[in-house]
Amino acid sequence: QVRLAESGGGLVQAGGSLRLSCEADGIIFSFNAMGWYRQAPGKQRELVAIMTTSGSTNYADSVKGRFTVSRGNAKNTVYLQMNSLKPEDTAVYFCALKGARTGLLTSDYWGQGTQVTVSS
Repeated sequence: QVRLAESGGGLVQAGGSLRLSCEADGIIFSFNAMGWYRQAPGKQRELVAIMTTSGSTNYADSVKGRFTVSRGNAKNTVYLQMNSLKPEDTAVYFCALKGARTGLLTSDYWGQGTQVTVSS
């Protein structure tokens, strides 16, 4: 019913930049927030950056000043501009819809993930 498709991942050198994109397809009545999480090998998924429907944002301390989350105007899209990338940013990045309502159902939805690899 709801599918989130991420794109824009890849391999970059430390100090480089990437821009991730996510589009949510399906019947979505509303949601509380949309943003990005990441999961490195052997680690738990963690919040990277998220934006509520009111426009407020929340970033992990490790990415503040380097990453910027933004929303598309007309579609259920979210972007993550990643600058000054570090090797420790290497992870699979997941797009997420938080508190999404699809008819009678309210839940979180996750994309398949896109790999970001930052070389030293």
